[in-house]
Amino acid sequence: MSAPRAGRCACGAIRFTTTSEPLVVLNCHCRDCQRASGTAFSTVAVFPSEALAVEGEPRWRATTAESGSVVRRGFCPECGSPLFSASDGLATLAIVKVGGFDDPSALRPTMDIWTESALGWTVMDTATKKRAKSAG
Repeated sequence: MSAPRAGRCACGAIRFTTTSEPLVVLNCHCRDCQRASGTAFSTVAVFPSEALAVEGEPRWRATTAESGSVVRRGFCPECGSPLFSASDGLATLAIVKVGGFDDPSALRPTMDIWTESALGWTVMDTATKKRAKSAG
């Protein structure tokens, strides 16, 4: 599947589309993503900010990430679906949770980051690039 891509939260209150191919699709194993996703890592697609259009009003929560950047995580206030992330350190980028896309199977990760925080039982694809910390 190629651009445009569409997605939504579980209840449909928030819908989104992207108009470009992702710059990168990755799995983040940092503790912040583990807590925010409720599982071992978060799989995200990164787009230029102008390539993301959102219908509905996500609720945002800001935290200071392990990297020191302020990270805002957007989720549906109705159903709680995690959908987006934004970072002060990456202001021109939109980070979209892959699970929210209508066809997430088309977005295969090519990188694992913050692997130093990966849970011991996590099985990572040997074909993906690995970074002990951030993608930068």
